[in-house]
Amino acid sequence: MTEEELYEFDRVGYIVIDNMLDPSQVASLRTAVDWVEEHAAANVDKPPRKKSPWGADYHADPEHGYHVQGAREEGKTLIIEDFWNADPAFDLLLDHERTMDYVGGIVMSRPTINNSEIRVRYRGNSSPHHGGARGEDHKYRYRFTKGRIDCMMVRMIYFIHDNDHDGGAFTVIPGTHKVNLPPPYGNDPDTEPGTVSLEVKAGDAIFFTEALRHGGRTNHSDTVRKTIHVGYGPYWMMSQNISTMDERQHVTEATRQRLTKAQCELLQPWPDPD
Repeated sequence: MTEEELYEFDRVGYIVIDNMLDPSQVASLRTAVDWVEEHAAANVDKPPRKKSPWGADYHADPEHGYHVQGAREEGKTLIIEDFWNADPAFDLLLDHERTMDYVGGIVMSRPTINNSEIRVRYRGNSSPHHGGARGEDHKYRYRFTKGRIDCMMVRMIYFIHDNDHDGGAFTVIPGTHKVNLPPPYGNDPDTEPGTVSLEVKAGDAIFFTEALRHGGRTNHSDTVRKTIHVGYGPYWMMSQNISTMDERQHVTEATRQRLTKAQCELLQPWPDPD
């Protein structure tokens, strides 16, 4: 990260990164996301089921290794977790050089991946605001220590198509990663005071701390909003996917065999049971 990026991240809790992915990478990821969406939408209500520790009910796909909840209909969203298992096209995001440069500047301990989601948001869907007012003992806390930023969880969102205000733009309330009081305004991303919509182009990324208050505006467009989320934290943090919260990441044997040792280590907390 540059000196300017570090300053802005500390000041507001996020940065927008232009051209994080090149056009060929965007095209490859878009094809993979479209395929996984189709498969997940057709199977979301089928067995086998996985009950999240947080209460959500997921389809646990036995062939492609992903977890999915939600619905493909107006006002709804599909959340597809553990997408690494579904298609090797996603491997380019594992130990992605530019991404790891950003993560290494923010996570003080050796970082590992703890979250992997494809979010597919249909017309009329919004993502309520959450985050902000994280206590010092919270696992997503933000702090500055020993002369540097130390985040317990950060997230990179990769955009595979242009996304504007009316298309359900990602929203933030700058500076709320440092607030001490809970918000008094509710969690509507369309109306909460101080909300900023971040408009981006295909290939761009948004990097932010989970301590920041964030969400997504209502998608008023006819474009289905599709984003890829990858979360990072210190090596001891277990899965932060809703389907496997605080369990080990769900990595199939086929995925393990396909990946390099370094990529596998990114998906497992230390020590690895193998």
